[in-house]
Amino acid sequence: MQKSSSGWTLAALSGVPLIMVLGNSMLIPVLPKMKAALDLTQFQTSLVITLFSIPAGLTIPIAGFLADRLGRKKVIIPALIIYGLGGVVAGLAALFLSKQAYYILLAGRVLQGIGAAGTAPIAMALAGDLFTDKSRSKALGLIEASNGMGKVISPILGSLVGLIVWYATFFVFPALVIPVALGMAFLVRESAGQGNKQSINQYLESLKSIFQQKGKLLLTSFWIGSATLFILFGILFYLSDFLETRYKADGVYKGLLLAIPVLAMATTSFITGLLIKKKTKLMKALVVTGLVLVAGGLTVLPFFDNNVYGYFGAIILMGIGSGLILPCLNTTITSTVSLKERGAVTALYGGVRFMGVALGPPIFGLLLDQGKNVMFWGNAGLAALSALLALFLLSPQEMKTQAQTGSAENQPDQS
Repeated sequence: MQKSSSGWTLAALSGVPLIMVLGNSMLIPVLPKMKAALDLTQFQTSLVITLFSIPAGLTIPIAGFLADRLGRKKVIIPALIIYGLGGVVAGLAALFLSKQAYYILLAGRVLQGIGAAGTAPIAMALAGDLFTDKSRSKALGLIEASNGMGKVISPILGSLVGLIVWYATFFVFPALVIPVALGMAFLVRESAGQGNKQSINQYLESLKSIFQQKGKLLLTSFWIGSATLFILFGILFYLSDFLETRYKADGVYKGLLLAIPVLAMATTSFITGLLIKKKTKLMKALVVTGLVLVAGGLTVLPFFDNNVYGYFGAIILMGIGSGLILPCLNTTITSTVSLKERGAVTALYGGVRFMGVALGPPIFGLLLDQGKNVMFWGNAGLAALSALLALFLLSPQEMKTQAQTGSAENQPDQS
């Protein structure tokens, strides 16, 4: 692949996770306005987020199977269209049905969640197909950074669009989907004849075999990826309330403050992707270091309750730690299986990541009821446990072997 075409391919692929991450984060700033406009309870309002996240997490493995069987683009492009249509359904319901819009709006959110399942995890698998070991880590680091930038932009964008009317945010989704879908259609070239024609039983047997052979590596990576995003989104949920109650920060200003730790994560993800390449010892060291930084940030947060600079310093440290972890896991997972099963394995990884994102805010909220120290130090323990798992269960030699055997088979050098 020529460098110029490689750049356009990466640009198109990076647009997919950016679009997906807007699905929840962009709506968070307008939820109070939605609650008032539709006369909802707090629980009913929370379902607008939940009924996106749960369908996405449950549908991701199916999307992975279809991506392996039919080809990546044949899943990603229709999924983007479904995602955009869900936004249209929700937006039109709010526009024309007023207070009676709620249940149709929820149906639109379910549709969006189903569409989201076939986007970012499959784009990660496709990047693993198209880029070999020399450039794969860079490509996956850029995709992770794009995911992070989506988290940076979304609360700010949601706040700005919400100034027009709260349901205008739903119409942003199809407007953004169109250029990304066109980019995937015309800028990304997938290998002809790609697709796994195994029966479902054969396919499940092959996946079973993969986990029998490489289960320690894969399951440890799944756990760490889910735990990292669980902690990150839990702390952002807490920080949103903290900024509003302690410092009266609201609207776009609060969105900008929330973007700071996520920007640290996105920047670190991009740099990490450039550095790791095939250096499996470095990848393991960065994963362990990142988890130690996350645990350290959570441990010291209670001591900075009245020091905003120390508080944000600790949270930025956690963002940097997350940025060290995620690109290394992405590279390990996409490189550890053959092209035939890569879609399903990365989809399963995407599913557990999605569940981590979905569970972080409510569980942090429950722990907060027991006290701030319980919330902070309990999750510091989770990060420390994950660091120990990485230290003892992620073998650089095993990662190296799998990275070599799992690279894109029979493809030219993409560097």
